[in-house]
Amino acid sequence: MVYHWLYSMADQYSVLNVFRYITVRTFISFFTGFFLCLIWGPYFIDRLKEKHFGQSIREDGPQTHKKKAGTPTMGGWLILLSTILSIVLWIDIRNPLVVGTLLITWGFGLIGYIDDYLKVSKKNSKGLSGKIRLAGEFLISGLTLLILIQYYNLNTEVGIPFLKELVFDLGVYYALFGALVIVGTANAVNLTDGLDGLAIVPVIVSASTLALFAYIVGHSSIANYLQITHIPGAGELSPLAAAMVAGGLGFLWFNTYPAQVFMGDVGSLSLGGFLGSMAVFTKNEILMVLLGGVFVAEALSVITQVISFKLTGKRVFKMAPIHHHFELGGMTETKIIVRFWIISILLAVLSLATLKLR
Repeated sequence: MVYHWLYSMADQYSVLNVFRYITVRTFISFFTGFFLCLIWGPYFIDRLKEKHFGQSIREDGPQTHKKKAGTPTMGGWLILLSTILSIVLWIDIRNPLVVGTLLITWGFGLIGYIDDYLKVSKKNSKGLSGKIRLAGEFLISGLTLLILIQYYNLNTEVGIPFLKELVFDLGVYYALFGALVIVGTANAVNLTDGLDGLAIVPVIVSASTLALFAYIVGHSSIANYLQITHIPGAGELSPLAAAMVAGGLGFLWFNTYPAQVFMGDVGSLSLGGFLGSMAVFTKNEILMVLLGGVFVAEALSVITQVISFKLTGKRVFKMAPIHHHFELGGMTETKIIVRFWIISILLAVLSLATLKLR
C-alpha cells in the first residue's frame, strides 16, 4: 500500500494526488505486473527446467501432444508472483473484498501446486484425488465467504439479469451458492487449459471485463445511473484485476504456441478461483455463465461425455474436453486456439451490453 504513503505527501507535491484515483492505480498496477512478469519469465522457466518440473501427458490424449511432454509446468506461479509487487504498491489490502479474493486465489493456487507436484514427482497425469481437491476448494471459498458475510456485511442477494425485480436474498446460504460459482469456474478453467494459450486469453478477457464491472458497481453514481447494485469497496478490485490481467499477458508471451511453459493446475485453479471471486463480489454470478461461455462449454462437454458413456456406452464427442474433439476432427491447434479467443471476446462484449439491458 505504498500509494497511501505517496498520497499522504500530496499537500507538498500536488502531482501525487493522482494516486487517489482507482483508474490511475489500475493502469500503473497493470504495467507493474506485466513488465515484472516479462523480465522475470526467462529466469523462472530456466529454474523449472533445472528442477525437472516437466509436464506429464495423459496416455489417452491426442497423440500430437506427446511431443509436449517435459515442457516446464507450474507456470501459474509466474502469474501469481508477478502480481505481488502491484498488490503491495498500488492496492488497498485492507479492503475485505481484496483480502477475500486473494485468499481464494492463493488458496486454490496452493491446491493446484500440490496437484502439480504430485504429477511431477510421480511422473503421471493423475495428481491429487478429485474428491480431496473439490473438498479443499469448497472449504476455502465457503469459509472465506462465510466470514465476509458474518463480519463484513457481504451482499447476499442474487439477481437475475434482465429481470430487475427478481432478486433472492440467500442470507448465510449465499456462502454455499458463492462457493459453487467459484469452484465451478475454477474447474471449468482447469478443463480449458489443454492447448498452448487456449485458457489464458479467455481468462484475460474475462478478468478485464470483471475489472470494469468492479469499477462500475463500486462507483455509486454510475451504479445508480445504470440501476445496478452498488457494492461499496468493489472498485478496489479493479487494480487487482489489472495486475492479474498483466500477469496473464506476460505469461502468454511464453505460453503462446509453441509453449515454453504451461500454467499447470497452480495457474488454472488460481485464475479460475480469481474469476469466480470477482463474479461473486461484483454480483455477476449468473452473468458469469455468459462471460465465461468458453469455460462453460468445455465443462459441459466433459459432463456430457461422462454421462453419455455411463448410460449408453457411447461417446458424444471424439474426445473431451471439446477442444480435443476439434483436434481429432482435423482442425489445427492454432486455429482452435484463435477461434476460442474470438468467441471469448464476443461473449465479453455481449456481457458488457447487458449493463444497459438489465
